[in-house]
Amino acid sequence: MMRSWILPTVFVLGGSVVATGQILTGSPGTAALSVLVFVLLAAAHSPLVFPRSIGALEAQRRGAVDGRPVVFWRSGCTYCLRLRIRLGRDARRLHWVDIWRDPAGAAAVRAANEGNETVPTVVVAGRPHVNPDPAWVRAQLPQSP
Repeated sequence: MMRSWILPTVFVLGGSVVATGQILTGSPGTAALSVLVFVLLAAAHSPLVFPRSIGALEAQRRGAVDGRPVVFWRSGCTYCLRLRIRLGRDARRLHWVDIWRDPAGAAAVRAANEGNETVPTVVVAGRPHVNPDPAWVRAQLPQSP
């Protein structure tokens, strides 16, 4: 669980160091802007921007029942972030599994990717798709009644 917060923490600490240097050189406005940029980067790479993760077994069970795709992801992954942002509100209609929080999810991704933890891996109807186009993922969502 802590691994998913390493990159956001590095962004916040790095931003603090940069802002301190800018304050010491007499640029408080630039320092404030730098802090804002680094905090936004930290938020974007944190687990907070993703829908609540569930376990791999539960996600696969739910996906089999409701036909929704299962997305295996990890924080800090720019491709996962791209998928999440491009899906917009539709991201809530998928089942998300954080492979850094769920060992069964990491094992499922390794099994689908020749031993590699390549994410995002989206499972649709039991078939894994590595880093698919967000428009394709959206098309795989079951139609709402």
